[in-house]
Amino acid sequence: MNCRHCKKNLNNCFLDLGTAPPSNSYLTKTQLNMTESYYPLKVYVCKNCWLVQVIDYAGRDIFFNDFYPYFSSISKSFLKHSKIYVDYITDKLNLNKNSKIIEIASNDGYLLQFFKDKNFDCLGIEPSKSCAEYSRAKGINVIQEFFDLNLSKKMVKKKVKADLIIANNVLAHVPDINNFVKGVSYLLKNNGVATFEFPHLLELIKNNQYDTIYHEHYSYLSVITLKKIFLKNGLKIFDVHKISTHGGSLRIFAKKKNSTSHKIEKGYLNVYKEEIKYKLNLIETYTKFQKIADKNKYDLIKFLLNCKKKKLKVAAFGAAAKGNTLLNYAGIKQDLIEFVCDSAPSKQNKFLPGTRIPIYPPDYLKKNQPDYLLILPWNIADEIKIQLSYLKKKKTKFLVAIPKLKIF
Repeated sequence: MNCRHCKKNLNNCFLDLGTAPPSNSYLTKTQLNMTESYYPLKVYVCKNCWLVQVIDYAGRDIFFNDFYPYFSSISKSFLKHSKIYVDYITDKLNLNKNSKIIEIASNDGYLLQFFKDKNFDCLGIEPSKSCAEYSRAKGINVIQEFFDLNLSKKMVKKKVKADLIIANNVLAHVPDINNFVKGVSYLLKNNGVATFEFPHLLELIKNNQYDTIYHEHYSYLSVITLKKIFLKNGLKIFDVHKISTHGGSLRIFAKKKNSTSHKIEKGYLNVYKEEIKYKLNLIETYTKFQKIADKNKYDLIKFLLNCKKKKLKVAAFGAAAKGNTLLNYAGIKQDLIEFVCDSAPSKQNKFLPGTRIPIYPPDYLKKNQPDYLLILPWNIADEIKIQLSYLKKKKTKFLVAIPKLKIF
C-alpha cells in the first residue's frame, strides 16, 4: 500500500475501526432482507508527508451515487456559517457581478444561493443527481460530474476560469488528491483565490473525533501535509482561519504557486507552528490514538448496557455518517438504541447501515419519549438541544459520546 500523495510505502496504522458498510448507505425495508457490503475501515499515516488516509477498498461511485442523502441546507447553523462566509469573501476579494465563482461539491446549493442573491455569476459542480437537481430548483447552474483535472481542462477549453473557487468539505473526499488540486490550480485565474474548508486533523486527535473517519473521507488533513500537496500541484497557501464547523475545521486560502498577489498571513504561520508544537510531524503522536478510541467505545457500551439493565429507554438523534461510524465500531444494535430520529426526509423511514436501527422523523419523539437521547452529530448538539428542548422538560436526558461520554 502506497501513500496517495507521495507514493511512499504505508507501514504505520493510525486507527483500525474494523469493518463497516458505507456510512451513507441507508437501507429501505426491502433491503433488510439483503446482504450489506462491508469494507475494512483502517487508517494509515504516511511517515514521509504525514498524510493520514483510509485505504481505498472501493470506488467512489459506491459512496457518492445519484441518491447521496446528505443535504447541507438541513442545518440552520451551517446555512448561517455559509452566509457569513459569502459576505466576508465578497468584501475581502472585492468580488462583483463580473466575478466568476465556482463551487466544487456544491451539494444542494446551500452556499451558492447567497451569491445568487447578489446576482453574481456562480456555477456549481456536484456529482450527486439528487443534490444537483435540488440546486437547479433554486436557479443555480450545476455541472453534474465529479471534479478532476480532466473536467477542469474541459471547462478552460470553453473559456471558463474562476476568480474564486470554493471547495468546502470535499478535499477529504477525493481519492486522487494530487489530481484534484491540480484541477483547481488549472481552473483558477492568475490572480484568483481558492478556499478550502475541512475538519482539522489536529482537532480530530486532540478531541478524540474518531467518528469523523469513514470510507467517504479518504484523507485527514493538516497544514503540514497540505503545504506539500499544494506546492507540488500548483497552489500556495497564504492564509488559514480556524472555524468551528464539524468540531473544529480550517479554512485554507490558496493562490497559484507563482502568483504575486496576497501576502502570507499570520493565520497560516500560527496554525503551522501549532501543529509542530503538538508534534504532528512525529509518528508517536499517531500510533497512540487507537487506545484512546477504544476506551471511548468501551465507555459507551458500558453505559448502554447499564441502561438496559435498569430498563431505561435510549434513543438517538441525527442519522449522521459520524454516528454510523461510532455505532458500527461499537457493535451497537437496536437492543441498546431503540430508534434514531433525523430531520432529513431522505433518511426517514429507512434504517442505519450495519446496525439497522430504524430512522423516524423528529415528531416520533413526542409519543415515544426516551429516558436518554444520544446526540450523534455532537458538532451541532447545541442546535439540536434547542430544537428538542421540550424533551428536557419531560425529563429526557441528553448525552454525547464524543469526545467523551457526557450527560447534560
